[in-house]
Amino acid sequence: MNRIFDFINLHSGEENRQKVLENVKANTSFRGSNLWILACAIVIASVGLNVNSTAVIIGAMLISPLMGPIIGAGFGLGIFDFQLLKKSLKNLLIATIVSLVVSTLYFYLSPFKETQTELLARTSPNIYDVLIAFFGGLVGVIAITRVEKGNPIPGVAIATALMPPLCTAGYGLAIGNFKFFFGAMYLYTINCVFICIATFIIVKYLNYPKAALVDQKNEKRVQYAITILTLVMVLPSIYFANQLFQQKKYTQKTELFLEQEFTDKGYTILYEKTKFNQTPKAIELVFLSKKFTDSEIEALNRKLKDYDITDTQLLIRQDTTDLKKDILRAINSDKLRVNEKDIVIDNLKKELEAKKYDTKGILAEMKILFPGIDNIAISDHVFNPETDSVKTVPVLIYKGKKALTEEARIKLEAWLEQKLSKEKVVVYKEIAK
Repeated sequence: MNRIFDFINLHSGEENRQKVLENVKANTSFRGSNLWILACAIVIASVGLNVNSTAVIIGAMLISPLMGPIIGAGFGLGIFDFQLLKKSLKNLLIATIVSLVVSTLYFYLSPFKETQTELLARTSPNIYDVLIAFFGGLVGVIAITRVEKGNPIPGVAIATALMPPLCTAGYGLAIGNFKFFFGAMYLYTINCVFICIATFIIVKYLNYPKAALVDQKNEKRVQYAITILTLVMVLPSIYFANQLFQQKKYTQKTELFLEQEFTDKGYTILYEKTKFNQTPKAIELVFLSKKFTDSEIEALNRKLKDYDITDTQLLIRQDTTDLKKDILRAINSDKLRVNEKDIVIDNLKKELEAKKYDTKGILAEMKILFPGIDNIAISDHVFNPETDSVKTVPVLIYKGKKALTEEARIKLEAWLEQKLSKEKVVVYKEIAK
């Protein structure tokens, strides 16, 4: 039995406690370089969210020094060092305000205001975010108290994700979307609170000495306060998690309904929109050519119950003339853009091919050997002769008063093959216009 406890004993490999406390206290401060690092990390995270780059966001989380004051607050609570707790909370507030100001300013000045998926992911926290914050906090504080720190700290910084919610809150302020702001701030608060609680639990478990004598009554008050705070954070997140679960179930049911009642019967759905967050819910559809009578629409609405889709109204838009025009206009616009891009690409290819060969140098030598040639153009062309193989062959078109004799043309091709180190070169005379 003792061997089993040795495997799970956190006291083995523990760092000197005084040294741990000194490191924790040193990392709580946001002055000078720490503040500059935080501001730079916020800008990097904001750019990552703005351009939807996960790699950039991860980089910003690794740079961020935000974990310091949160761990400090947990230690302060655990050892009843209220001076450390006060200092940590003060610095966390400073860091939060600075982060909000910097991110709001960035998104306000940024020309790109689209709501990317990385931003949306930070606006609807749920119970899973609580679990990530709590267990990430446990890993972080365990690593801090070890002699061998190992690799967990960077992983904790990524998993708990303190920076992105703050940047998303700044984005919400910049565009005036307070739903985004409050959702992101709730996620940020969840992360802070549960990292702090995880730290408190580990500090108590490791029996760190109390910094001040606290009577049992006050100690219980602290525990009650933590319990209440935990409930305040957890209960809304459970509600949001349930909402997410219900929405996923509803989406699966509606997809099955649309597939079996329309797609499998050969009806092309041109437009589909599901309104989950309204009463009653609505499924709005537009079809390419199929027209439904009122009795058919009523029958389809009754069929919703067969798929366990309740409190929902099926809406089918029949007059789609304007919608079709808009779609055709968009398609034609896309084709025009594609054609313009093709022209630009072809021109660039021609420029690159012209630069690939030293046309001036080749022409200068060629005029000595073949005085009748005035000018040349060389470019690569793809040939697919009688076989299925595809070959890229340099083609030279020359301009001159007279066409080369067959013998001179063969000599010119042989000379070019040697000059350009190519297996095959084709020579043509410019066609007179």
